[in-house]
Amino acid sequence: MHDNNNHKNQHGNDTGHSHDHPHPHDPVLPMVTFDDCIRFHGHSCPGLAHGYRAAKAAMEALGVSRPEDEDLVAICETDACGIDAIQVIAGTTAGKGNLVIHDYGKHAFTFYNRKDGKAVRITFNRNEAAEDEGMIALRAKVFSGKATEMEAAEFHEKMHKATIDLLHAPADKLMKIEKVKMDAPKKARIFKSMTCEECGESVADAKTKMVKGKVLCIPCANGSHITKKKK
Repeated sequence: MHDNNNHKNQHGNDTGHSHDHPHPHDPVLPMVTFDDCIRFHGHSCPGLAHGYRAAKAAMEALGVSRPEDEDLVAICETDACGIDAIQVIAGTTAGKGNLVIHDYGKHAFTFYNRKDGKAVRITFNRNEAAEDEGMIALRAKVFSGKATEMEAAEFHEKMHKATIDLLHAPADKLMKIEKVKMDAPKKARIFKSMTCEECGESVADAKTKMVKGKVLCIPCANGSHITKKKK
């Protein structure tokens, strides 16, 4: 297969992505803000603010600016909203392979600088106000579509206030920023492309399975390939 059909490992993600070789960039990158995070994510919320604060704090602690390529790596222990802010602010993205997701359900984020081997771990203090029984009940109503207009407005107002509070809270009241030692995360790798003998689609060789003598992509091997509509 040609190079432009190659795939790279996403450090634990289940699918490969086409790889474009690095190319020169403008050395002056534009400033990114929380508004950019909102545009990328689709809405403002406390989870997005968590990711924004984590990325900003980590970059300050490591003394780095938003990198062009893979110099900075983020290891996230949740798959929630904050990851989108981290991609925007820190430049650690799924497509570059320097975003690692281990969904442990924890607002904990570790950032590793490949240039000097330094790393910091960001964890957030528990917000007991968000776990108030009234707020939990209100959230359940809104998400189930059973909230009245007044209840929905109350919920969104509380979410807005919580987001603003997170954006402006002193770092020492909001989170722990700890230096940690860790091995360098594996870099993204280039894989050769193959053709699945069942669906005929291109697939990274490292993501294939041999089934009854046939090279299959994982969905075909597991019988879970998305069914194509007949014309």
